[in-house]
Amino acid sequence: MAIVIVSCKLSFSFYYFFLLLVIIIVSQAKAKPNFLYNFCINDNGNYTANSTYQTNLNILLSNLSSNTQINYGFYNFSYGQNTDKVNAIGLCRGDVKPDACRNCLNDSRVLLTRLCPNQKEAIGWYDNCMLRYSNRSIFGIMEQFPWFPMENGQNVTLTEVDQFKRVLGNLMKKLKEKAASSNDSRVKYATDNESNVTLNFQTIYGLVQCTPDLSLQDCMDCLNGAISYLPNSKFGGGVVEPSCNIRYESWRFYDPPFVVVDTDETSQPQEKGKSYHTTIAIVVPAVVAVLVLNLIICICLRRNRPSMAGLNLEGQEKNEDEFEEAEASNDLKVGDLLQFDMETIKLATSNFSDANKLGQGGFGTVYKGMLSNGQNVAIKRLAINSNQGETEFKNEVLLTGKLQHRNLVKLLGFCLQRKERLLIYEFVPNKSLDYIIFDPIKRANLNWERRYKIIKDIARGLLYLHEDSRLQIIHRDLKISNILLDEEMNPKITDFGIAKLFDANQTHGMTKTVVGTFGYMAPEYIRHGEFSVKSDIFSYGVIILEIVCGRRIIKNRDGENIEDLLSIAWRNWKAGTISDIVDPILEQGFNKNEKLRCIHVGLLCVQEDIDMRPSMSLVLLMLSSIYFPLPVPLEPPLLMQPKSALSTSLRDQYSGLTKSTDSGSGSLLTQGSTSKSSVTGR
Repeated sequence: MAIVIVSCKLSFSFYYFFLLLVIIIVSQAKAKPNFLYNFCINDNGNYTANSTYQTNLNILLSNLSSNTQINYGFYNFSYGQNTDKVNAIGLCRGDVKPDACRNCLNDSRVLLTRLCPNQKEAIGWYDNCMLRYSNRSIFGIMEQFPWFPMENGQNVTLTEVDQFKRVLGNLMKKLKEKAASSNDSRVKYATDNESNVTLNFQTIYGLVQCTPDLSLQDCMDCLNGAISYLPNSKFGGGVVEPSCNIRYESWRFYDPPFVVVDTDETSQPQEKGKSYHTTIAIVVPAVVAVLVLNLIICICLRRNRPSMAGLNLEGQEKNEDEFEEAEASNDLKVGDLLQFDMETIKLATSNFSDANKLGQGGFGTVYKGMLSNGQNVAIKRLAINSNQGETEFKNEVLLTGKLQHRNLVKLLGFCLQRKERLLIYEFVPNKSLDYIIFDPIKRANLNWERRYKIIKDIARGLLYLHEDSRLQIIHRDLKISNILLDEEMNPKITDFGIAKLFDANQTHGMTKTVVGTFGYMAPEYIRHGEFSVKSDIFSYGVIILEIVCGRRIIKNRDGENIEDLLSIAWRNWKAGTISDIVDPILEQGFNKNEKLRCIHVGLLCVQEDIDMRPSMSLVLLMLSSIYFPLPVPLEPPLLMQPKSALSTSLRDQYSGLTKSTDSGSGSLLTQGSTSKSSVTGR
């Protein structure tokens, strides 16, 4: 028996040795860089492992190495039938040679399927190539979303801006006409340069490209749309979209266009590629054979051990579940967060009694609980088998667990058991701000001094998220129902389920699926899926107006929306009657300047132009000092109506098609629910 155990241990040691050898060989043979940008698109559904769709996708992408279309830098092909049909497009930059193009697209297919393991639609960009696939038709269709901007180089000086824009405009006009009207139907690509002796900078070099399957007009439309987003106050930049891309620099960043020679030599991969594939073809099968043989031996030995004879299927499944829970909890250990067991949570909530229910939202139900030490907590039980709930759970633990600020709700811990996902927060007794401030009786508890303090404390919490924390976090769902009040009426920001973490040098993010609450979402977020600290500031401006005026941003009458608060505030601002919209319950004339100043700051925060919205540090300065000069606001944007413009996404704007879905979403730790809207591009 000792010999059997030793043999099995040696077999597993042999297994791990060869597995490590494979990893080293493959990683050294060819390291794959990260994409400049990639999107895993959920709108068209997901596929399951080993499904027909996945098989078709693998077969389709494997043709990238051999398809002769790549000689021209473009690949489009389909495979499969009906709902399992996969369509793919690969596009290389016009100056990239076939061998480099193949390598780039091969790297793309490996990385993209790894980053998007089950999405039916995905897209990724390297500097030299783009790869996208989908279960819907994408050939000959001009698409401009998702997209991302590029900014390089120093700023153009103020004295040179007009001249620079003129030179850049002339260059782009020349390039787009040249690319769109290309005589070669297989290539829509152009490069050129432009200079002006009156400027102090050197020649500007530009590049534009469309996918060759576009018509002349579609190519022109795509390039025109991309050009409108150019950062034309920089010495370098670009815009990359699924159907076209543009770039300009103050240096020659491209090679001469590659001319295809139709010979057998050009259609073959380079020798380095052959060597790489040959190495893998020899090493991998041999190692796999050895591994399989060793595993078979160990399985046979384990079956003959008496201790395994009594193992039933139920026990095996339980062990597997416990293993998965342990793995998940290891990934989620953050700071001082505690991991609670399910029995403790059941005891604290009287087995999730309805009497302890605080509220229910789109992602789950919130209960009040009491721990064995007498501490009151709020426990959020996320909906089982909810992909959104799973995402929100991880987001809350990984982000909120690292945040410590008196104006943020504190996450105490979490619980993982089988399918259950629970979040345990500090209990905030006075519920949410909207529960009090919009109640005709309870609102009397919030005099002006308390409201003014709440406004400034919310700003301090946001300042911590945006600037003072070691993590820069964009909340993305800031609203009055996500502001909780403790026993002393101190505000605490909650609900970080859709928050986003920014890198150190990141200024904005893009999303294809716009999720938030109608009335609080910034216009650039609804229209283009773009979010930043300035989109949070827009939401904060709405909150200021609601607190001072004591009315909701949108008021319904008989199912119809009447004038929104932004329009009311602006109309009174222009008429000089802004004091008329202050909550009547507040004493008129008492601290009048503070109230009017808050409305002024609120209007500045909801400006349509994000550059005109102040930062949170500037907001606090404006609110704290009556001597700090305030700029004159412009008219805020019209709020998009939920049945019309709210359903508009960037893709919808170009195609003229709209679709919207609404789902309920209550505040994390409070009673009641509010509407949360999801805007998609399909």
